Amino acid sequence: MARPLPPRADIVACLSESAKPLHPRELAEKLGVAQGSVKLLHELLDQLCLDGAIQPVGSNRFKVKPLAERNATWEGMLNMNPRGFGFVVAAGQVDVYIPNDSVGAALHGDKVSVSVVNRSARGSEGRIEEIVARRNPRIAGVLRRRGSSSWLEPDDVRLRGPIVISHGSVLGKDGEAAVVEISRFPRFAEETPEGHVIAVLGLPGEAKTEVAKILLREQINEEHPAAAIQEAEAMAARLREQVGAGRRDLRAVPLPTIDPADARDHDDALWVERRGDGFRAYIAIADVSEYVTPGSALDEEARHRGCTTYLPDRAIPMLPAALAADLCSLLPECERLCLCVIADLDQQGVVTSFEIVEGVMRSAAMLTYDGVARALGFTEQGQRSVQAEAMKEDLRALDDLACKLRNARMTRGALDLNLPEARVVLDPETGRPKDVVRRAQDPGVKRAYQMVEELMLLANELVAEWLSSQRVVTIYRVHAVPDAEKLERLAKVAQELDVKLDVNELLEPQGLSRWLQHIQEHPRKNVLESVTLRSLKQAFYDIVNVGHFGLASDRYLHFTSPIRRYPDLVVHRTVKSILRGDKPKGTPAEVEAARSAATASSVRERSVMEVEREVVDLYRALLMRERIGEEFDGTITALVGTGIFVALDAPFVDVLVRYESLGEEPFELTESELAVRGTVSGELIHLGSRIRIVVDDVAILRRSVYGRRVLPAQAARRGGSPFFGKREPAASAAPPQRGRIALPEGRRPVGRVAADAKHSPSAGKSRPSAAKPSKSRPSAAKPSKRGR
Repeated sequence: MARPLPPRADIVACLSESAKPLHPRELAEKLGVAQGSVKLLHELLDQLCLDGAIQPVGSNRFKVKPLAERNATWEGMLNMNPRGFGFVVAAGQVDVYIPNDSVGAALHGDKVSVSVVNRSARGSEGRIEEIVARRNPRIAGVLRRRGSSSWLEPDDVRLRGPIVISHGSVLGKDGEAAVVEISRFPRFAEETPEGHVIAVLGLPGEAKTEVAKILLREQINEEHPAAAIQEAEAMAARLREQVGAGRRDLRAVPLPTIDPADARDHDDALWVERRGDGFRAYIAIADVSEYVTPGSALDEEARHRGCTTYLPDRAIPMLPAALAADLCSLLPECERLCLCVIADLDQQGVVTSFEIVEGVMRSAAMLTYDGVARALGFTEQGQRSVQAEAMKEDLRALDDLACKLRNARMTRGALDLNLPEARVVLDPETGRPKDVVRRAQDPGVKRAYQMVEELMLLANELVAEWLSSQRVVTIYRVHAVPDAEKLERLAKVAQELDVKLDVNELLEPQGLSRWLQHIQEHPRKNVLESVTLRSLKQAFYDIVNVGHFGLASDRYLHFTSPIRRYPDLVVHRTVKSILRGDKPKGTPAEVEAARSAATASSVRERSVMEVEREVVDLYRALLMRERIGEEFDGTITALVGTGIFVALDAPFVDVLVRYESLGEEPFELTESELAVRGTVSGELIHLGSRIRIVVDDVAILRRSVYGRRVLPAQAARRGGSPFFGKREPAASAAPPQRGRIALPEGRRPVGRVAADAKHSPSAGKSRPSAAKPSKSRPSAAKPSKRGR
C-alpha cells in the first residue's frame, strides 16, 4: 500500500541496506511512497543531508554517511507514550523522540541503542538501532479469559498489549488482578508479547491489591531472602558486643542523632563544638560496610534493591531489620561502629583541615527536628524535648555553623527550589486514605532540618574531595549543566511573559541562582520556576566526576546513608580500603565493577521513585473515588496533548481536565504552549491560572482523576469563584497547533535539593509543557536520604 511519506529512520535504514546510492524514485519504490509525495520526499532527503544523516552522491542520488561521520549512538531507556510514540532517555544525553512507526519490536522500559537521524523544532528525532536489553518481564494488569483464550490487559497504557497467556497457565479468573511474566518478547512491530501468570492478587481496585501488584511487578520484595536474614542475624550475634579495637574512640563525643519523630533507623549523628575562633564538626555515619561484605547474600540483595522504598504506610528497607533497625542504627547509649568525618573550620565556616576515621561511638541522645526547633526557640509548636533542652547551648554551635555553610553554598550558586510535597493521611483502622495534604513546613522545624542538611552536604563533599585526591575509582553523584535545547524553551517562555533572560548565564550555577531570585516577585513565578526546573538534567551515579550543578559543587558523592542507599555502601568500602592501607589499584575489573554498580544504582533509584510516586497516585485516586461530583478550586500546573492538569488546593490531588471538558467549544494549545484557547470565543486559559473543576471520574488502574471545568456562569450561580481566564477576539487568535510534541522533561525533585532530580510525568499522561507539582515520598524517614 502506498503511503505519503516514510519516517526518516526508514529512509536511513533503506539507504544503509542498499549496496549503491539510490535515486529518490528508487527510494520511493522501495519504501512504497505514493507518486504524489515524491516531491516531498526530495525535500525530506535535503533535510536529512543538512542534518548529517545522509549525503548526496553524483546526480541526485543519496547514500548514508559513513558511520564515523554520523552522529554517535548511545544506549538509553525507551519511555513510551500511550499514543504510540516514545523517547529514549539516557543520563547525560538529550532525550530522543522516536516516532510511532520507528518503535519496531521495542517495548516501554527496554534498554535500546539509538542514533539521531533528524533535528527539528521539536528536538532530536532518532531511530532504535538495537534492543540491548529487555525490560522487567513482569507486567501487572487485569486477567481476561474467553473460552480457551487468556490474556492480560496491562494497567500501564504505555505497554503494548494484550499479553497473551501461554497454554497451560490456569491461575486466576476473568477480571482478577494478576502479574504476568513475559516469556516471549515481540520480534517485530505488530507482534504481541506472550507470558505466564506468576501471581493472582484478587479483585482490582483495592489499595492492598494494587500496592501488592506494583511491588510484585517491580520485583520489590517485602521480605529479605532467608540467606540474607541468616547472615544479618549471625553478624548481629557475633559483633553485638564488639567495641571496635583499633578504631578511634569517639565515645566521649555526645553525637546525638537528629531525625523525624517517626524515623525507623538512625544512620547519622552530629556534634559541633566551638574551638577558639572556629568550629570542630563531627559527622558520624553508621559503618554498614563492616557487616555487608562484597559477594555475600546480604550484599547481593542490597545491590538488587538499590535503596529503601518508602510507602505511605511503611518502608521496605534495603537491609534486614537486624542491621537497619538495630546493629547499624546509631541508637542512644549503644556502642556502634562508624566512619566519622572530623573537620576544623574557621569563623566563616571555611574548612581548614579534616580527616576521615574509623571510629566507635555511643550516641548520647535521639533527638527530633521538632524537639531541636522547640529547644532553640525556632518554634513554639511541637512537644518539648528534655534531651534537646539539655543540649541547647551546644546545639546553637551546630546551628551557627550550619547557617554559615548554607550562606556560603547559596553564594556559590547552589539551587534552593522548594516544591510542595505530598503526605498521605491514612485511616489507622482501615488503612484507607483519609486525605492527601501538602506537607506542613513550620519555618522553625525547617531550620532544624537544615542544620542536619548542611553537615551532611559538607561530609559528602569532603569525602568526594579526599577520594578524588587519592586518584581512586569511586561512585560520584553527578549533575550536569542544563540542557541547551530546554533552555531555549525556557527563553521562549520568558519572552512570552516579558521577562529578560540571558540563556548563557543559566549555564553557570550562579547565573541560574540569580535568575530564580529575579523571578520571585513575578506574578507567574510558579510557571517560570517549573519550566526552569524542567531544563535541568537528572542527577545520577557515575564513576566519571562532572560535578554537581545543582549544588554548585566540583566534587560530590553519597556517603551519609549506607543503610538505605547502595552507592554510599560502595563509597564506605573504598574509604576503608585506603584507611587500612589497601588502596584500590584501579584495575579494569575494579573499574568495571564500580561502573556496573553506579549504573545499576541509577536505574534502580529511578524505578523505586516511580513506584513511590505511583503508590501516592493510587491513594489519591482511591481518595477521590469517594468524591466524584464534588467541586474543587485549584491551579493549572501543566498543559498536555489531551488537556490540562489542575492541582487542587485541598486535597492535594492532580486532576486531568480534557480539552472537551473545558467548555462548550473546542480548545487547543496556543503556539507558545503556555495557554489553551477557545477556537470560537478566543478565551485564553493560561498555565498557572486559577480554575474551578468538578470531579467526573476516577481510573484506579491508571492512577488518574478526571474532571471538567465549572464554567464562569455556573460558578456565579452557585456563589463560587470561577477563576476563568481572559478573552481575546477569535479573529486575533493564532492558528491552533495540533499534535505538537514536547520532549520528555525528566523526573521530579526529591529530597532537599531539587536540582538533584527532575520530575517525570506519570504513566499514561502526555508530556506537559511545565512541571506538575512534585510528588515526594512520605515521611517514614528523613526526606533527604535519597535526593541530592
